[in-house]
Amino acid sequence: MNKIEEYYVDLQPQVEAFFYAKTANRMLTQDLCQDTFYEACKSVDTFSGASTLKTWIFSIANNLLKKYYRKNHYENDLLGMLSALPEQEVPSTEHLIEVQEDMKHFLYVLSKLKKDEQELVLLRTYGELSFAEVGEMLGKSENYARVTFHRLKRKLQQEMEDM
Repeated sequence: MNKIEEYYVDLQPQVEAFFYAKTANRMLTQDLCQDTFYEACKSVDTFSGASTLKTWIFSIANNLLKKYYRKNHYENDLLGMLSALPEQEVPSTEHLIEVQEDMKHFLYVLSKLKKDEQELVLLRTYGELSFAEVGEMLGKSENYARVTFHRLKRKLQQEMEDM
């Protein structure tokens, strides 16, 4: 297995989790993930080594997501998400309502944060990036990413409990 394949095997689940957290759409997640690695392979000669390869790939992923949002004016459609699920994976109505309510609360609380704070939480949580990598992507220090993440985590937990 060559280096590119190794990086794909290591990073693909993290990139996929990042996209799924942002879109909640399996098909779109797979498409964006595939596009990310395609763009990375296509532009690997432009990788300067100034950051880690993981950070570089997540930068590509983040840029593709922004491009998608601009192009398609993305709207989260729960019915579209459910229709994409195979029949055996459709959860009970009660469970679905509970999950939907929890997700609405979380998204509402998350939406009250500034854009860069939202990005920090999503990159760290779903992208599984290190604090150094998150800081680098946001143009901040590792310590800033670490401290801010923990403050935001506490804030989100408190607001979720208050609802």
